[in-house]
Amino acid sequence: MNAPYRGALLLILFAAIASGLSAQEKDFGIWYSVSAEYGITKKLELDFSTTVRTFDKATKIEEMFLEGGLTYKFNKFVSVTGSYRITENIEDDDSYHLRHKWFFDVKGFLPVGDFTFTGRFRFQKRYKTFFEDENDKIPVTHSRYKLKLDYDSPSFPVNPYVSAEIFCPMFNDPERFIDKQWFTSGLELKITKNHSVEAEYIFIRDFLPRLSDIHLISFNYNLKF
Repeated sequence: MNAPYRGALLLILFAAIASGLSAQEKDFGIWYSVSAEYGITKKLELDFSTTVRTFDKATKIEEMFLEGGLTYKFNKFVSVTGSYRITENIEDDDSYHLRHKWFFDVKGFLPVGDFTFTGRFRFQKRYKTFFEDENDKIPVTHSRYKLKLDYDSPSFPVNPYVSAEIFCPMFNDPERFIDKQWFTSGLELKITKNHSVEAEYIFIRDFLPRLSDIHLISFNYNLKF
C-alpha cells in the first residue's frame, strides 16, 4: 500500500479515536443487516435491506427497519439513488412507534488502481408518528456528506475500507452546523461473485440534545442478483 493511501487510512482512524476521548455519555451497540441488489438493466438497480440496531450495551433493540431504493448509474463515476425506509423505533415512552424516512443520494466514484474514492451527498427527511410536543410533528431534515476509501485486492478476498460522514441539519435554526459525526472502518469478505459479508467498527458522536458517543460493531450480509 502506497504511503499517501496509508496516510489517508490512518488519518480517518485517528480522527475517530481522538473524537471519542472526551464524550460525556458513552454506549455500545451491535447492528445486524441483510441487503440485496437486483440489476434491472445495466444502469438501473433495485436495492433492499433489513436492519436491527441495538443500544444500551447491546441489550435493547433501538430500531428495526426495512428499506428499498432505486439506483440509476449514469456511468462508472456517477450514480443517483432514491430510497424509502419504514422503521419501528423505541421512543421516550419505552414503546416502539413507526417512523418514516426518505433519502436522495448522489454518489461520485474515483478509481485509482486498486483503490476507490467515493463521495456521497445525501438529502433526507424523517417523519415521526409519536408526538410529545408540536415540534415532533415537523419533519427533521438533514444533508449528509460522506467520504469513503475502499481497497480492492485482486488476489485476496478480504477488502478493507474506511469512511467519515457528517450530518448537517436543514430548514430550521440549528444549534450546530454539524450535529452528528460517523467514522467507520471495516472489512468485506467476498464469498462468491454474488455473496459477501462485512464486519465494521463504527464510532458515532451525537452532539444533540446532549453530547454522547456510541461505539458499534456491525455485521452485514450482501447478496447480488
